[in-house]
Amino acid sequence: KVYRGAWQKSVQGLLRNLQRPRYVATGLLPEFQQRDGRQAFIKNHQLPPYEKPEWKGDGSEENPGMPMDRKLMLYAEAMAKDPAPLIEELNARLVELDDIVYSSHYCSEGGLSMDDIDLWSRLRSITIIKGVEWPDKLRSYMDELSALGDVPLYDEMAL
Repeated sequence: KVYRGAWQKSVQGLLRNLQRPRYVATGLLPEFQQRDGRQAFIKNHQLPPYEKPEWKGDGSEENPGMPMDRKLMLYAEAMAKDPAPLIEELNARLVELDDIVYSSHYCSEGGLSMDDIDLWSRLRSITIIKGVEWPDKLRSYMDELSALGDVPLYDEMAL
């Protein structure tokens, strides 16, 4: 069986392409209501296929990397792109994870643990993506931990 960590690593690029532009585009999360907050996020969170070293910086001689206007354009393009193929791939990958997660109460056999805090927080960001089809056990897991921690999911603002 694939372990949760390996699963998370395997969907990293997929999730970056889907989640990051949506965080910025909603404008509903407090940290993204101001232009400076949105730009700071974009400046520090690369989109695939770029890696941090080529993304960071501002494109100047003193601070090489990608200019901010290029980063803004890439985020806008990612948001404008038809997400259907990526969402279809994500839906299939969630089915895989559903088989790995132990129960709708916790992700591993030992009960509620730091693994749940890590996994749930990563999966929470998927709820900002409209059109995701959650397998039953995994959706119950998300809802249950949301209620337990009194931390809402992003379903209502999904794009």
